[in-house]
Amino acid sequence: MVIRIAAVGDVHMDRDVLGRFRPALEELPDRADVLLLAGDLTRHGTESEARCVATEFGNLGVPVVAVLGNHDYHCDEVPRVIRVLEDAGIVVLEGTNLVVERDGTRLGIAGAKGFGGGFAGRCASEFGEPEMKAFIRTTQAIADQLGEALREMDCDVRVALTHYAPVPDTLAGEPLEIYPFLGSYLLGQAIDSAPTELALHGHAHAGSERGTTPGGVRVRNVAHPVIKQAYSVFHLHAPQAGRSGKVSAITRSGSS
Repeated sequence: MVIRIAAVGDVHMDRDVLGRFRPALEELPDRADVLLLAGDLTRHGTESEARCVATEFGNLGVPVVAVLGNHDYHCDEVPRVIRVLEDAGIVVLEGTNLVVERDGTRLGIAGAKGFGGGFAGRCASEFGEPEMKAFIRTTQAIADQLGEALREMDCDVRVALTHYAPVPDTLAGEPLEIYPFLGSYLLGQAIDSAPTELALHGHAHAGSERGTTPGGVRVRNVAHPVIKQAYSVFHLHAPQAGRSGKVSAITRSGSS
């Protein structure tokens, strides 16, 4: 069984962007079984911008699942943003999960925004000033929730959805100085704590598309400035009945 996952992040919707993605999205039911949105759905995190997201990405004929990004938090209207999205049928995950069934195959999606901190060997630690401790504790708490959400799912195929990056591979192209603000190795550890087949994220506009966690999970940066199309589609080949393990392959296609 092949499950087709469409994904894009960092669409930064506002009124002036309405209609940019919709023509390609109208073809989505023929191309994918689910659409995942990897955060930064809005430009500044306002309720009015969320309505633009709902107009653009609502009523597509396939389940739409999202996490929020740092831009979606900027104006402190997160509850209203989430309410608008969910009223449009878009499921918003934050340390939570959702299982979607397709022709008898259960796709499990665990999502969290994530946070910064950096990567092994060049990362912040829970030491020193209260502000630094709070910074890392925030990342650790989010990573713990993501890991638990991944592990507790009863599904055939697991996908992790974040905004911040779980590995440095997909940040290649960004200035090294800002890596600690683009992601954390703690998210990668959370993803590796469960038999995850694919991890999707955004946030790194100047980053690279492909990476791998230390545990071998394939990571893809689906930020719109990186994939340069309305969405990418990943084909996950679920394990056959009576067999376990990772998916047999991931192939990618896209829509401009």
